[in-house]
Amino acid sequence: MSSSSENNETPKFTNRLINETSPYLLHHAHNPVDWYSWCEEAFQKAKDENKPIHLSVGYRACHWCNVLSAESFQDEVTAQIMNEHFVNIKVDREERPDVDQIYMNFVQMTTGHGGWPMTVFLTPTGAPFYGGTYYPPVERYNMPSFKRVLLSVAEAYKNQPEEIYESAVSMLGELRRIGLTAESSEVISLQTLYDAYRNTIRNYDAVNGGFGGAPKFPAPMNLEFLLRLYKQLGDTTILDKVEHTCRKMATGGIYDQLGGGFHRYSTDARWLVPHFEKMLYDNALLSKLFVQVYQLTGDKFYRKIAEETYDYVLREMTSPEGGFYSTQDADSEGEEGKFFVWSSEEVKAILGEEDSAIFCSYFDVSNGGNFEGKNILNVPASLSAVAKRNDISATKLFEVIENGKKKLFNEREKRIKPFRDEKILTSWNGLMLESFALAAIILNRKDYLDVAERNAQFLLDNLKKDGKLLRSYKDGTAKLNGYLEDYAFLSNGLLTLYETMGNLHWFDEARSITDKMIEEFWDNENGGFYFTGNSHETLIVRSKDYFDNATPSGNSVAAEALLKMDFLNGDDSYGRKAVTIFRLLTDSIHRFGSAFGRVLCAMDFHLSTPKEIVIIGENNSADTKELLKTVWSNYLPNKIVILSDGKDNSVSSKIPLLHNRSKIDGKATAYVCENYTCKQPATTTEELRKQLGING
Repeated sequence: MSSSSENNETPKFTNRLINETSPYLLHHAHNPVDWYSWCEEAFQKAKDENKPIHLSVGYRACHWCNVLSAESFQDEVTAQIMNEHFVNIKVDREERPDVDQIYMNFVQMTTGHGGWPMTVFLTPTGAPFYGGTYYPPVERYNMPSFKRVLLSVAEAYKNQPEEIYESAVSMLGELRRIGLTAESSEVISLQTLYDAYRNTIRNYDAVNGGFGGAPKFPAPMNLEFLLRLYKQLGDTTILDKVEHTCRKMATGGIYDQLGGGFHRYSTDARWLVPHFEKMLYDNALLSKLFVQVYQLTGDKFYRKIAEETYDYVLREMTSPEGGFYSTQDADSEGEEGKFFVWSSEEVKAILGEEDSAIFCSYFDVSNGGNFEGKNILNVPASLSAVAKRNDISATKLFEVIENGKKKLFNEREKRIKPFRDEKILTSWNGLMLESFALAAIILNRKDYLDVAERNAQFLLDNLKKDGKLLRSYKDGTAKLNGYLEDYAFLSNGLLTLYETMGNLHWFDEARSITDKMIEEFWDNENGGFYFTGNSHETLIVRSKDYFDNATPSGNSVAAEALLKMDFLNGDDSYGRKAVTIFRLLTDSIHRFGSAFGRVLCAMDFHLSTPKEIVIIGENNSADTKELLKTVWSNYLPNKIVILSDGKDNSVSSKIPLLHNRSKIDGKATAYVCENYTCKQPATTTEELRKQLGING
């Protein structure tokens, strides 16, 4: 699907955004608004003309961003007000999370809530003094109209300049205090994890799974933390919560029952009505979670959902070059969810009277519908229950369902698809790379390994320049300095790829990126990583991000990568930095445990005694494959895996764990060490299972 102009009419207006690559910015290139991208030229104009800056932040798949654009930015009267009184800057939050983060903190501090579209008014120096989110074109929803907001702000800036500047200076001080943390005096211990668990499950929904009420987000990182805690404690009630949530999501409307993949979140508490946009990062994190639940339980249901999600990513979200696209819109043909919903009459016309009745019974399709008169496919009852209700065998029901899904999917492919944002972001690609690499080894899918390797090489070839990472790639152009999350996510993805296949190239690249991350982002005075690098442009605040929100924080994943690098590289300076991050966050974790899902996973790794597993043997030999299968078919989250053929002695100088490791009696051999102690080399799966503590 092309991300070019969405109609062929000759535009009446064209502004500077026509020179951008971001689909979100290009979407506004023909507004009558005199838009600038985030650039020095815009700020200089504001200073020269003493005008306030109107900053508008959003992203292409955002439903209300598109609504605001249609209602106000395409309106010539509104645009005239904007152009007369403001310098207008449009920002794609996915390209510029640094800008988004600073001003979203301001909006949340001053209004008590946040979201996109984000509307913020700044002084010519970039200090914010007023902000909000969506404003309607006329007064409604108990909100002032956008025109009224614009005129009121312009009048205040003109007539009350001293008050505006005092407010801006005050807020600037508050923004600079955000993220300032001191190392905890408390010893990092397992108690931190247990306190976080109690904090997290306080909001667990025992009926519908997940956490909290409506709207409900998947929270895959918190669920992954619970998996680890179950592994540590053996408490089946913890695993039950994870499985219950995963099943409810996978059978709900938040999951695309025909095409695979997860929508952004559910607008209700029971996962039925999603916000229909699909994000790469959600599908990366959730596919990884489902693979791990399958790895732990052996239940093929979770494998099926993971593989359908990977199928979706490969079909819809993968570029010919091997990069992964960012998002798909919630809307198509101007209506949210139109691409995904069905009427009972449509289903009947495609499947016929008899099969449609069975299909509709299983997927909750009715004449009245479950969403604005139409139907979102979901599975409220089990296969056996529906078979009994329809007086047919489970085998017959399964055949009708699978046949019907194929037919409806093929019919759906004829519809106008939601717009796809085809920019490729380094950080989100790093998350998807990690998921594909894990799935390749756990599910024994060589094709997934090919996808992971191709993606990794694409990122290194196109988004790494002079040792530094770039943020965004589209249409052959890579640009913008990489942020902490770009370095951390890609480094961790490459380390995972190295662990699963043993190609030293990926380890070398991961180490190079990790070292550059430390050089560019580490705070030598107070510890922790800044969001932006030393060579980044100067913004009003140089912030640090610690919270795991829709995506993990850069500090969380950096800590995970540093711990792995410590083991692999034999340099404890990496691990010490990870521990510093934990110390900075310990007090906050005790108060807000559910906001730190990914860092808790890294902390669990640190507090355990990770198994160091070295396998010496030819990658494709049968005996090597058997040893690898033993390691990866079981859920052992706290481990480091190193695969080598043992032929290159120089490798051990890079990875000390390979020193003096060789095959025994010509057979593939596993070496298992932990806590500075190694067991006898193992050449059989039985010996290896025993050493790894795997029962059965």
